[in-house]
Amino acid sequence: MQNLGSIGLVMTKQLCTRIIYLMMMVDEKAVADGDTVTVYVSTLTPREEACVPQAVQVATVERAKARAQRNYTKADALHKQITDAGYRRIDTPESSMPYGKEAKEELIRLVVGKSLKVLIFDEDHYGRCVGDIYCNGVFVQERMLNKGLVWHYGANDKRPELEKWEKDARDKRIGLWASTNPEKPWEWRKNCREQR
Repeated sequence: MQNLGSIGLVMTKQLCTRIIYLMMMVDEKAVADGDTVTVYVSTLTPREEACVPQAVQVATVERAKARAQRNYTKADALHKQITDAGYRRIDTPESSMPYGKEAKEELIRLVVGKSLKVLIFDEDHYGRCVGDIYCNGVFVQERMLNKGLVWHYGANDKRPELEKWEKDARDKRIGLWASTNPEKPWEWRKNCREQR
């Protein structure tokens, strides 16, 4: 079993699938927030193992060695390399923001105890996987958009259905759209950085 990393609920520019991962069952601890889940690929299946990026395979082996040697500093650094695989092109409120807790709870309801199918389309400029997540036939990004728990990054993904799902939630004033002017998480994070 190898940790592919945290796969954010991502939306892509490209519609051509490069890799399809079938993930192992998701544990509640794997859900970091409303748009990030750490996923694992079973390397017992040669097809799945062949799809795991080489850098992740190497880091996974090295991390296991570091943990066996009780070198937890090195193991933690390698774990960060492994789990920084996700990139979010939809964004949920941060945990301390309004609807941050609700977004995480919804993602937990959607994925915990289930296996995921992640369609990887590309890598971003940081080398992180970019793809769509499905759970038992449900397109996770669609569900989160319809419930008004995420923003769609239209500049990075031009699929009209994604824009429509967000607009429908806005029009119905569902979730975070119940507020007249919900604070965007990327602006909130920028303000936090500037205050340091």
